[in-house]
Amino acid sequence: MRLLVSVRSAAEVTPAVAGGADIIDAKEPSNGSLGPVSPAVLAAIARALPGEVRLSIALGDPTGAAAAGAAVSAALDIVGPRAAPTYVKLGLAGVQRPAAARLLIESAVRGTAATSHRAFVVAVAYADHEAAAAPARDLVSRVAADAGAHGVLLDTWRKNRGDLFSHAPLVELGEWGDEAWRLGLLVALAGSLDAGGVRAASSLPADIVGVRGAACAGGREGVVQEQRVRALREALAEGASRPLRVPASGPAGRSD
Repeated sequence: MRLLVSVRSAAEVTPAVAGGADIIDAKEPSNGSLGPVSPAVLAAIARALPGEVRLSIALGDPTGAAAAGAAVSAALDIVGPRAAPTYVKLGLAGVQRPAAARLLIESAVRGTAATSHRAFVVAVAYADHEAAAAPARDLVSRVAADAGAHGVLLDTWRKNRGDLFSHAPLVELGEWGDEAWRLGLLVALAGSLDAGGVRAASSLPADIVGVRGAACAGGREGVVQEQRVRALREALAEGASRPLRVPASGPAGRSD
């Protein structure tokens, strides 16, 4: 399982990578759950990131299909081709109709297909989807698979109302991850996870666990610290070595 650490600046890339992050996620926490960084900050993060380290780009919750495609194309143009894969993450807040969600994701997928980059779309479901006026997590997985997305992330929309496990029991999360794997999706988990949450998430059917606040001194709006990332890396390994009792997983998710 890979550890994703969200950074808001190029200065946070080095401590995140040195601490053991497998994926660096460009995200501005003051702009919400999936807040995009500015184009200038994204370019600086991409320059600071070693070529072999995977990049993830948070693109917010686009208002429609055209906006989603444009956001993906613009982000990939800024980053340019990389040796390691790039993930583009899009949320579905305010998109309640399955048909509209599918069009949005399809537009994002076309945006990745139009480039020479190794870029993949990850659709984001919210554990507190009612607050976000977004589709439920099971529906997001099915729509994402149908629309050609590479993966699905389950996150929390409100960052001050509890972590991922406050909104979904462990067994239900295991069942959701199993189903997403059966659909052929890469599976990621996030949502205000501390070291204990990372440890628990590592035992579930998932490929990636994402963090921001737990990797920072001062919480989500603070600064990423190498020792905090290293502690989360250790929690991830510890949890994976002591799996919890969850439903048996299906085939491994996509790894690219």
